[in-house]
Amino acid sequence: MVGSFNPCVEVITNLTYSCMEMNLSGVPDEIPPSTENLDLSFNTLESLTSNYFSAVPALMFLDLTRCDIQTIEDNAFVDLRYLLTLILTGNPLQHLGPSAFSGLESLQRLVAVEDDISSLADLPIGHLHTLEELNLGKNQVDSLKLPRYFSNLSALKLLNLQSNRISSISTGDLDALQGGKGQNLTLVLSINEIKHIQPGSFEGVQLGELSLRSCFENSSIMKACIQGFAGLQVNRLVLGEFRNIHPVSDFSNGLLDGLCQVQLQEFVFICFKRFHNCTDTLFDCLVNTTSIRLVDLYLNQVSEVPAASRVHQLEFKTCKFREVPAKKLSSFKELRVLRITKSKYLTNFLQKFEDLPNLEVLDLSENRLSFTQCCSFHLEGTPKLKHLNLSFNSAISLSGVTHVNELESLDFRYSKLKGLGTFPVLLALTKLIYLDISHTSTHIKSQCAFCGLESLQVLKMAGNSFHDKNPGNTFMNLAQLRTLDISSCELEQVSLSTFSSLHELRELNISHNRLLTFDSLAYNPLKKITILDFSSNQLFALTEKAIESLPRSLVHLDLSFNLFSCSCYHRSFLEWVKEHRQLLQSTEQMVCNSPEHMRNVNILSFDPSSCQLSPTAWALSVIMSFAGILLLILIYKYYFNLYYALVLLSRCKHYVDGDHTYDAFVIHSSKDTEWVTKELVETLEGGVPPFHLCLHYRDFTPGVPITSNIIHEGFLSSRKVIAVISHHFLESKWCSFEFEIAQSWQFVEGKAGIIMIVLEEVDQGLLRRNLGLTRYLQRNTYLKWKDKEINRHLFWRQLRTALLHGRRTT
Repeated sequence: MVGSFNPCVEVITNLTYSCMEMNLSGVPDEIPPSTENLDLSFNTLESLTSNYFSAVPALMFLDLTRCDIQTIEDNAFVDLRYLLTLILTGNPLQHLGPSAFSGLESLQRLVAVEDDISSLADLPIGHLHTLEELNLGKNQVDSLKLPRYFSNLSALKLLNLQSNRISSISTGDLDALQGGKGQNLTLVLSINEIKHIQPGSFEGVQLGELSLRSCFENSSIMKACIQGFAGLQVNRLVLGEFRNIHPVSDFSNGLLDGLCQVQLQEFVFICFKRFHNCTDTLFDCLVNTTSIRLVDLYLNQVSEVPAASRVHQLEFKTCKFREVPAKKLSSFKELRVLRITKSKYLTNFLQKFEDLPNLEVLDLSENRLSFTQCCSFHLEGTPKLKHLNLSFNSAISLSGVTHVNELESLDFRYSKLKGLGTFPVLLALTKLIYLDISHTSTHIKSQCAFCGLESLQVLKMAGNSFHDKNPGNTFMNLAQLRTLDISSCELEQVSLSTFSSLHELRELNISHNRLLTFDSLAYNPLKKITILDFSSNQLFALTEKAIESLPRSLVHLDLSFNLFSCSCYHRSFLEWVKEHRQLLQSTEQMVCNSPEHMRNVNILSFDPSSCQLSPTAWALSVIMSFAGILLLILIYKYYFNLYYALVLLSRCKHYVDGDHTYDAFVIHSSKDTEWVTKELVETLEGGVPPFHLCLHYRDFTPGVPITSNIIHEGFLSSRKVIAVISHHFLESKWCSFEFEIAQSWQFVEGKAGIIMIVLEEVDQGLLRRNLGLTRYLQRNTYLKWKDKEINRHLFWRQLRTALLHGRRTT
């Protein structure tokens, strides 16, 4: 909790206080003795007297930066036996009492940067046996002569003398580190103008790290000083410049020859501008070095590599290669780790690595590589390669990754990939455990894109896409998968079989997609999942079934940034959210999207009591619901009849007064088409006078719904309706529908408009089932067809008479 505290700021109650720049002259009386962290920087203390901090004995951190301290008297810190860090930066120290730092029994870190300290001997710190870091940067120290008390600082790990005035190092200066007393010490001498290192100065000295950056005026002085390192044993040696300080500009052959007399494990060479292709001797004295890091060098090629090189790790970072120097680097036969990274010039990978039997890690990330046929040709000589990183490059075309059957990790992040989603190019990688193809513009078309990866445990493929926006069975063969990231993949649905084989999956990220539902059946196979990120989708709510089926192993569930509906319909889900806050992540980002009055309100603010209804309201809602359902059923059942009635009522006058296109609309079963065509159509349309009939198979408009054709082209455009009754007619639902509409049409028109033709003896059982047709035949005269000459003559005369009735003459 942060609150105001006069005159300081209380950051953590009774523990941490900030009194920075408060114009104080001492420790405020209001600071409680329980305080562990105190910032008194930018005040005016001037002199620290004995027992100065007796009021705050529990301090573990004390910042006295720029407090204008000039004097620290004896026993000034004697009460701070638990203090771990003391910062004295930016104070013009003029006097330190011999016992100035007495009582600091636990001190681990002393920062005295920019304090006008001129000699290490002036620091009374020989009794600080727990001291691990001594930072004396930006002072006036002009000699590296270590006082005897340094041999007592057995815990010291860092001595920082950067930006002092050390110009020479002489024999005996480092005697306090003899006998292995400095083997864990990092000695920083960067930005000192060193002109001379006497041979033998480092003889017998063991250091953890020695850093000399921007220390030499020119390459000649640098070369001579490196000769003075003879006899040094160091785990890590850092040479070079700072990016904004370049006193030495040229690398010359033989510059590092002095390192032949140094035993070192790791060599770091950093920020050298010009090489002029003089790299023949770069590695000559580094044959026994385990690790070499070349950082920010204007190095565009590798020339000679000693045959006896035992380098295990080699890194080129921010160099100037234009092509991967695979052939030259193949001379490092003991190489296990190779990194060439962050080079904006590196675009080509044309050569192949040859005979690197021990190489396990190859990192070519953050370059601008663009190449094809990855990676069988290029890695043919690396049979033990386990980790390959080609992330953050330009474009890589996969043609089948072979010759690296031991590969366990493969990273293509943010490199444009070609070939992966279409063909099973990773079949040979049966030992692959980790695969990252995130944001590689990969479109998964093949269900076998990941075939062969039987050992895969981690698959990250965010920012790609799937065919039909559905993963389908893409992961069917990945039975060992533990982590899957398919976020931002434009997913709109997940098949029930998508996760069916992923019984070992622990973590699933399916966020930032377009999923509308959480189908419990799809996620049921994930019995061991602990982390599920479903954020930033389009989910309204979880159904009760989905909630019940959530895996019991789930520890973190993220549903934030979805389109939640905070209505009473989803009451059970909203109540579940409140009860499971510990399970849900980012609940502050779970806000309502609807209804409108709840938009952007946190989902936890939903009040379930608002969903309670009174008995009267409940009964009324039930009645209204039942009435609504009944009305919908009736509308659905009689939709076409109602629709036709409305059309006739609104347009009957127009059609009564106007001309008709057809003399008759023929209702018949498609199985009676032969009779209709050969008998009815030929006789009526070819006779005298001719009649124009409307036939559905001939006159209906293509592409228009059949119901619309029946009403508009059939009934509303015809004077009469001819119904051809047969047992086929009685069995047809469409014929029954058309006949019902015909009766409605006849009622609205107000005239006898239906002409019934019975083709044969109709089955009485079928006829009784069609109650409307039975009643019509009982109440109205109809024509009966008999295929005999005398009957045919009478039939056609009666039919023509009926069709001529009401017909206008011209």
